[in-house]
Amino acid sequence: MSNKMVIGQYYPANSYIHGLDPRVKLVGVFLFIAMLFFAEGALSYLISAACLFTVIYASSVPLKFMLKGLRSILVIIIFSVSLNIFFTPGENLLIEFWVIKIYTEGLFHAGKIVLRISLLIMGSSLLMFTTSPMSLTDAIEYLLKPLKKIGVPAHDIAMITTITLRFIPTLLEETDKIVKAQTARGAGFDTGGLIKKAKAMVPLLVPLFISSFRRAEDLATAMEARCYRGDVGRTRMKILVLNFNDYIAMALIAAFSASIMLLFFLSRRYG
Repeated sequence: MSNKMVIGQYYPANSYIHGLDPRVKLVGVFLFIAMLFFAEGALSYLISAACLFTVIYASSVPLKFMLKGLRSILVIIIFSVSLNIFFTPGENLLIEFWVIKIYTEGLFHAGKIVLRISLLIMGSSLLMFTTSPMSLTDAIEYLLKPLKKIGVPAHDIAMITTITLRFIPTLLEETDKIVKAQTARGAGFDTGGLIKKAKAMVPLLVPLFISSFRRAEDLATAMEARCYRGDVGRTRMKILVLNFNDYIAMALIAAFSASIMLLFFLSRRYG
C-alpha cells in the first residue's frame, strides 16, 4: 500500500530542478495547475505535457515514480471517465444501447479530463520529489509573509502543511503493517459485501488512530524539548536567494503561462 503513494516523498538528486529556489518551484506548480484549467484544445495539452515531461527529465526523477502516483487516484479517474462518457450529451451519437447513449463529445471530454488529472497529479508529485520538507516550509512561509500584517499565522500554516505532507508516507507504511498483521490473524479486508468490508476496517482504524496520536505526542514533546517557539526569534541556516537559474526558470514559467492563455483567448474568440 505504502509503495503506491508518492505524496510527501522526497527523491534526492543533484539536478537542475532540485537546485531551484523552492519559491520558484511552488509558484511554478500553482501556475501549471491553473493553466491546465485554461487549456482548451489539443495544442494546449500538447504544450503542457511537453513542458512537464521536459521538467521531469531535467529533474532526474525516474518516470516510473511519477506514474506510480497515478495508481492512488485510479478510482477517481475511472469514476470521472464514466461520468463524462455516459452523461455528456452531444450531437454525434456513437453507441446506443437501451437507455445508454455514448456520444463522440463525451469520449473527447473524458479523454481531456483524464489528461488534465494525470498532468495535475504528476506536476504536484514533482514538487514533492524535488523539494525537501524544510525547503518547502520556508517557501510557503515566505510567500505567506505579506499576510502576517493582517494576522495570518504564516509560519504555523507552513509548518502544519509540511508536517502533514511529511507524515503521509509514514501513516501509509503504518497502515500497511497493521493490514498485514490483521491479515495474518485471519482478518479479511477484500471479502464479503460493502457492509462486511466496512466492519473489517474497524480493527484497522483503531490502532491507526492510536498510533497517529502517539506519533503526534512524540513530535510535540520533541519540538518542546528543543525549545521550539514558532517563528519568534527564529534564524535560518539557509537563506533563500534567487540566482541566475531561478530567473531563467521564472522566464520559462511566464512564457508557458502566456502561451496557454493566448491559446485560450484565441479559442474563445475564433471557436
